[in-house]
Amino acid sequence: MVNNKSLGQHWLKDRMVLGSIADCADIKAEDTVLEIGPGLGTLTSELLRRAKKVIAVEFDAELARKLPAQFPGKDLEVVTSDILSFDLSVMPEGYVVVANVPYYITSKIVQLLMTADNKPKTAVLLVQKEVAQRLAAKPGEMSILGISAQLFAEVSLGDIVPAAFFTPPPKVDSQVVILKTRQTPFLTDIDEKDFFRVVKAGFSAKRKKLRSSLAGGLKIEKAEVESILHKACISPDSRAEELDLNQWVSLTRIVEP
Repeated sequence: MVNNKSLGQHWLKDRMVLGSIADCADIKAEDTVLEIGPGLGTLTSELLRRAKKVIAVEFDAELARKLPAQFPGKDLEVVTSDILSFDLSVMPEGYVVVANVPYYITSKIVQLLMTADNKPKTAVLLVQKEVAQRLAAKPGEMSILGISAQLFAEVSLGDIVPAAFFTPPPKVDSQVVILKTRQTPFLTDIDEKDFFRVVKAGFSAKRKKLRSSLAGGLKIEKAEVESILHKACISPDSRAEELDLNQWVSLTRIVEP
């Protein structure tokens, strides 16, 4: 990451916090770690202490050029690239991702990692606190972002990192979020595109009850929606944020037979 407002860079240098972030990844001595946006290399240092190898993807060419000299004798590979165009297939199977992620790009990075053919076994991301909590939300506070992450990973929260720990301090606090990739797919008998078509329809009018949002989003009559919800054992008075993954799967099975 770059100390550039347009790229959302904020430096984190506290050794205890950095060590705690690395510990959340449960890195083994034989692991290869993908670090997104190493910047000054403060987190890189912690990762190199734990992993066999670190592959650091840095957008800023000047920072990328300087980084290797800081860690002589260590197995560090620095790639100058935008992470969104980085080919994850070059990573070894079972790799780990650790990153202090710019706020504006968080959802794109989560989508990249969770939908890749070669997914990491674990991704530990330091993100905006509000986004971390959306990723790990429970029914009652679910969102499309939370559903998208939890479909592919078991999501949990780590420590909150106050804004004061960063230079310059951002306007909001950050939090560690841990995504452990599911070993077996959650969706077995329905198509992912069909699933998200139903989910997006449900969230298309978030303030409305499901009977209305699904009718509008799927372009079907409310009476038909009520019948579908009844078959799925879901109250038509429910709202999209109240449903869990299994309920969305049940809905999709009925809508997309």
